[in-house]
Amino acid sequence: MAILEKLFGFDKTKHNVKTELMAGLTSFLTMAYILAVNPNIFSALADQGMDTSAVFTATVIAAVVGTLVMSVYAKMPFGLAPGMGLNAFFVYTVCLTMGYTWQFALTAILLEGILFIIMSVTRIREMMVNAIPMQLKAAISVGIGLFIASLGLKNSGIIVENQATLITLGNLGSGSALLCIVGILLTAALLIYRVKGALLIGILATTLIGIPMGETHLTGIIGMPPDVSPLCMQFEWHNILTLDMLLVIITFLFIDMFDTLGTLIGVMGSAGMVQKDGKIPGVNRALLADAIATTVGACVGASTTTTYVESAAGVGEGGRTGLTSFSIAVCFAVAMFFSPLFLAIPSAATSPTLIIVGLMMFMRVIHIDFNSYEEGLPCFITLFSMAMASSISDGILLGIISWVVLNAMGRKWQNLNPTLVVLAILFTLRYILL
Repeated sequence: MAILEKLFGFDKTKHNVKTELMAGLTSFLTMAYILAVNPNIFSALADQGMDTSAVFTATVIAAVVGTLVMSVYAKMPFGLAPGMGLNAFFVYTVCLTMGYTWQFALTAILLEGILFIIMSVTRIREMMVNAIPMQLKAAISVGIGLFIASLGLKNSGIIVENQATLITLGNLGSGSALLCIVGILLTAALLIYRVKGALLIGILATTLIGIPMGETHLTGIIGMPPDVSPLCMQFEWHNILTLDMLLVIITFLFIDMFDTLGTLIGVMGSAGMVQKDGKIPGVNRALLADAIATTVGACVGASTTTTYVESAAGVGEGGRTGLTSFSIAVCFAVAMFFSPLFLAIPSAATSPTLIIVGLMMFMRVIHIDFNSYEEGLPCFITLFSMAMASSISDGILLGIISWVVLNAMGRKWQNLNPTLVVLAILFTLRYILL
């Protein structure tokens, strides 16, 4: 027990080994869907030479490293993996919309991770976090949720392009769209009955249903991990001083930072792990673990790694120490040898999870006061810019600019701060100059 206390902060008078291990397994089951979803999202970059199979291995490595650091250094019961929303921003905004290579995006993630490490050991992080109003943070989360859900609808063929209306309803009787609808209903039923690992089970069950429908092409279940070397250390150093690189780095940094803080505050608060003064014990260690995971993940080709809100499932099962996160890391390591199964999963089987995760993120809309035009309109601009313009970065930029302008017009000076004003000016210049 002494070694458990030293490594994971385990206290035999307060904690139980079996409970901690089962809590870790529960958290893994709720977040393992990323192993199927991440390669599917990055398959959109296959034409640019990005190896989808290697993405699977990179995802596992980033999850294992990040969760181990959280386990041993921060001693907290949270799992880490490449984040939803952040991976979509990588693929659909930085690469497909802005036109940059995936090597450019990985360079931005590496630099973002290094900056996050620096900010985690200084007061700069607190200044940046405190600069963004809580309602705008909520709007960013909601907007990313809408964006993710729209990806699920498009990838499955439920929503298709239309020259007259831009988008329209697709053929719901087609194999892909029909399989997605079945997956949504199945996964929703699992969530309604509170089945542990509902998202992962939903993906796997939908994949099996897709076999007789001709949508799933399974070639195996167990196999050696795909070679990750095509993605390792693929950076574009000649672009690090460009304005677009700075914009991408800031966007990655903001999303990662707010996502992690929101997860820590929400999950630890529900578990009674937040102090009476509102402070979170060891929060800087947790943030540093997140930053280290992002930096290491970029080196092996993974998108930004973040703390998963699905860790709440394990905390709800009684997980309280680093032993819980250690068991999550072990589960991810074992999953690496099931790559044929995860890589055979079609987009139509992961789309239901994208849509449902989008719903989960959309729930934060209740924290936005739409009765106030000074506060509600910037949040509205933020979330709909992300969804309709398919750009997370533009949503954040336009949200901050409109927040500063409208609150200045309404003379609500208490809603402004110097850092936020400076950011709004910089973002405005970005649109004017570019």
